[in-house]
Amino acid sequence: MTRPAPVAQLAELNVVTLRHPFEDPRMASFVELLNPINAEADAAPGFVWRLVEEGAQDATGLRPAGEDVVVNLSVWESPEALWDFTYRSGHLEVMRRRREWFDRHFEAHLVLWWIPAGHIPSVDEALERLADLRSHGPSPRAFTFASSHTAAEAAQCLRPTPAAATEELRSAP
Repeated sequence: MTRPAPVAQLAELNVVTLRHPFEDPRMASFVELLNPINAEADAAPGFVWRLVEEGAQDATGLRPAGEDVVVNLSVWESPEALWDFTYRSGHLEVMRRRREWFDRHFEAHLVLWWIPAGHIPSVDEALERLADLRSHGPSPRAFTFASSHTAAEAAQCLRPTPAAATEELRSAP
């Protein structure tokens, strides 16, 4: 029996603020881990897609959130698949050592949200979801592992109410 195609997938953005420039010798151990960890992500069960800079193997050269901020944007089949990669793979060692390379964040630095299967989120979309989480806290629109929501909850939350749909029609030219 074949599984039905998923209707939703989980998008993930996390941002880190570099303690030192990438070229600094103190970042060498992190830079050395990038390709192996990215390869592990690419091969992980449930992995769908990750942001990669054109002509590069990763997205570390992209700096849409600031010169010292690195973004990681990816899509997964489920929260469980992302959790397993994050906390039950070689990635966990990177997480344990993150204070060597990155400043401590005092506001949300990770956001999760549901997207239609096959949709590739833009960096702007991802940064908007992070801003939403920071401004309004967790919701079906933007959440974390600790405040997770289902795809069905997100669909209900994002579906326009009849009153909102009527108002949109009234204001349309």
